[in-house]
Amino acid sequence: MQNRMEEKKTRTGYITIIGRPNVGKSTLMNRIIGQKIAITSNKPQTTRNRIQTVYTDDRGQIVFLDTPGMNRARNRLGEFMLNAALNTLEDADAAMWIVEPSDAIGNNEQFIMNELGKHKLPVILVINKTDMVRTEDVLESIKMYSSAFEFSAIVPVSAREGDNVDELIKVLFEHLPEGPLYYDEDTLTDQPIKQIAAEIIREKALHCLDNEVPHGIAVIVDLYKERFRSVRTMDDSSYKEPVIDIEATLICEKESHKGIVIGKGGAMLKKIGTSARYEIENLADAKVNLKLWVKVRKDWRDSDTQLRNFGYDTKH
Repeated sequence: MQNRMEEKKTRTGYITIIGRPNVGKSTLMNRIIGQKIAITSNKPQTTRNRIQTVYTDDRGQIVFLDTPGMNRARNRLGEFMLNAALNTLEDADAAMWIVEPSDAIGNNEQFIMNELGKHKLPVILVINKTDMVRTEDVLESIKMYSSAFEFSAIVPVSAREGDNVDELIKVLFEHLPEGPLYYDEDTLTDQPIKQIAAEIIREKALHCLDNEVPHGIAVIVDLYKERFRSVRTMDDSSYKEPVIDIEATLICEKESHKGIVIGKGGAMLKKIGTSARYEIENLADAKVNLKLWVKVRKDWRDSDTQLRNFGYDTKH
């Protein structure tokens, strides 16, 4: 008999999350991670950059690459977003393609299928939003996609309700190579809190504003400062309370949009700020002083210079 136990092997790797807009990519990633990292909404262009998150348990570590929805580009920002999604296929060990239950494969899905076919990656098809349709509809979708592409696995889930997500994680680990952890066990994302704060502000704008305005909204954090302040208690003792000072600018494309973002008497901007501040405080576990401004940058989504200024690297 062996006198010592064999060291347990772990599986670690990168999995890219792809799919057309609004299929629930960020919602599913947040559900798996157990914390909100990526912003979500029912509007297109919610996720604009590649976001990296990390899930760790005793089986190993999954590094997720959440990507913008894959859609035909209509401007330079759209081209950046599409390239950000496609480039992750070069870096990943496997791909997780998320779709909704459907009775037909649309043009966007066909485009994604063609791109996946160019890479020798295991592809796990995830049929999301199963809580919104009949079981028969899910089974028909599985049959349809199975006949159109050779998947390594097909897993139906509900990201919103958490249904079958544990099974999905099990399947994902099965398609990763053996190896040591890439990150510390407590790492959740490579996104600095400053960047997450900017995205939270943009998410609140997406939720509050009319359909035409949010597509042209960007958020720039002009000041981000962490400090401590002394707080005196009832018994005349004191303690140090963490405080974050944030000053941010919402960028829109038209003067008419600026008025909508600010609202009558500043009511809309205050609503966005209050909602964002509450969520940033919960995430950072600190008090937040948030000040917002609004500026107009005409047609910034088609300007390489403006896109780079706003954090979108159009060269890659």
